[in-house]
Formats: sequence, structure tokens, C-alpha cells
Amino acid sequence: MAKTRAGMGHHLLPLIEHLARLGRRAAETSMSPGGLRPRHLIALKLLSEHGPAGQQGLADALCLDPSNVVGLLNELEERGLVTRRRDPADRRRHIVELSPSGEDELTLAHSRFAKIEDDLFSALNIEERDTLYHLLARSAGVEPSQCAAAHEPTPDPARPHTGP
Repeated sequence: MAKTRAGMGHHLLPLIEHLARLGRRAAETSMSPGGLRPRHLIALKLLSEHGPAGQQGLADALCLDPSNVVGLLNELEERGLVTRRRDPADRRRHIVELSPSGEDELTLAHSRFAKIEDDLFSALNIEERDTLYHLLARSAGVEPSQCAAAHEPTPDPARPHTGP
């Protein structure tokens, strides 16, 4: 019978949780008080990578209830990071677009996160980091290009959904 890593005492989940906690703590410390939360940045990244989107499409990509996306977009729009306009082809539909300020904020966040990742993964060389990234993406069941959406936590079915 072949031994598995788990059978040998190598458990990945505690290590992943520990790294996630360290990363979250560092990210929260790097953000200004009242700053953007991860779900804000994920929405901005999706808009940056895929261009303008309908609110429903954004809700699907973020795996959020459409009513929660409205609240998220209201927050981003109040900060001037996105714009919403009626779709001329269907007046019931809103198109969401990243604003120049949103692009600037996203660039700033990426540079902060790159520094945090450099600190968190300083023991790994660039090839090891690339391998880790692809292995985690594969484990999460997403293509590396879809990893922006994978950063949003998966809802726990045992816990009631309270919004973004």
C-alpha cells in the first residue's frame, strides 16, 4: 500500500491556512483605513482584464448574489473607481466599466501585494513560485487566468450568506 503525504504526517491545510492568515494580515496592514477590501479589488481586476461588463455577468464572475453586487458597485462608484451606464441596446441592463482612478488604484494595490508576496515567499525562487501558483490554481480547479475570481472565498454552505 502506497503511503500518501497525509499518511506521512504532511498536512497541507494548516500550512495553507497559516500562509493565508499571514498574507491577509499583511494586506490589511498595507491598506489605508476604510480602504478597499479584497472583493473590491477582485471586481476591479475582472473589469481591468475583461473590459466593461454587465452587472449580471460581474455577479456570475464574482460568484455573488446580484443584489450584493449592486452594493459592491455602489461602493466602488462612490469612490470614483467604476462607472455604470445603461446599455443602449437594453435599458434595463447596466454596463460597468473601470474608471481611470480605478485603474490607478488597482495598480497601487498590485504593487503593495507584490511586496507582500515577496516577503511571504522569500524562501522560494521565481521558478518555485511559478510552480506553486500553477499547482494552487489547478488544485482550486481554475485556469491561472481565472485566479482573480478564485481569490474570493467560496461561500460555506453551512453559513448563511450575509453579502460581500
